[in-house]
Amino acid sequence: MARSRSFVATRANTESWQVRIALTVIALAFLATFLVVPLVAVLVEALRKGWATYLSALVEPDALAAIKLTLLVACIAIPFNLVFGTAAAWAIAKFEFRGKQLLITLIDLPFSVSPVVAGLIYVLLFGQQGWLGPWLADHDVKILFAIPGLVLATVFVTFPFVARELIALMQAQGNDEEEVALTLGASGLRTFWHVTLPNIKWALLTGVILCNARAMGEFGAVSVVSGHIRGQTNTMPLHVEILYNEYQFAAAFAVASMLALLALATVALKAVVEWLEDRGVAAAKRAKELADSSESLADASVRTDPKASQALVVA
Repeated sequence: MARSRSFVATRANTESWQVRIALTVIALAFLATFLVVPLVAVLVEALRKGWATYLSALVEPDALAAIKLTLLVACIAIPFNLVFGTAAAWAIAKFEFRGKQLLITLIDLPFSVSPVVAGLIYVLLFGQQGWLGPWLADHDVKILFAIPGLVLATVFVTFPFVARELIALMQAQGNDEEEVALTLGASGLRTFWHVTLPNIKWALLTGVILCNARAMGEFGAVSVVSGHIRGQTNTMPLHVEILYNEYQFAAAFAVASMLALLALATVALKAVVEWLEDRGVAAAKRAKELADSSESLADASVRTDPKASQALVVA
């Protein structure tokens, strides 16, 4: 009876080869239309006038300034998100406290708020007519149209990535290992460093990769707070917009191709990290199964050999 039910379930979940081919063709056509073709078009347009024009567009002073600024903003924003995401995920997954659901909602806020609105929030706070604008002007502190404003806007739109990668994993892992470490006398920091962190390292690295990709490609929030000052506050996406609006299409596509290559490198690196994570999980599973089988064999030998059982008792 159980075998017949299994056979019926297998037949019910197995589609015909025509359906499988149709679904595969639809998926590949969708990916080709909305992903592959645009990327190829960017690379073709970037190289349309030759390598000399392409390279000259990348080494032009404003382009170099935009590339350096993009890397600088990402390098500043990522550590903030790394610390916040890890702390928030640890608090949410390991503890119960008032306001926990509110914290989860706030973490998801950048996913629901337009980046342009996020930039306008900082204008409202730090602009000349904003709440803190007069005080900042009196103390000669510049946030908008400067690197601090770019960093704040980037941190806002990217801080969910690390936390969201870690929360589900840490909740699934539970608190058993941490509780054992604390019972054995380990401090909270030592427990996190030697127990929690090794278990979340791959998910943490994936979150950092996604955060970096979003930071380098962010346009909306950064556009509002940057002021579009060439050579000073223009990141790579903003520089592409300016070049395109000035009908410098070859230069615009050249810088855009750098962003496209960074995106492809991010996807490749994420795939490598996930492969290493799966490989580590599989190795740990095999080691656990081997240890369990060895323990079972030892128990069986003790039960079947009276002399071994007596020696074990004497020991």
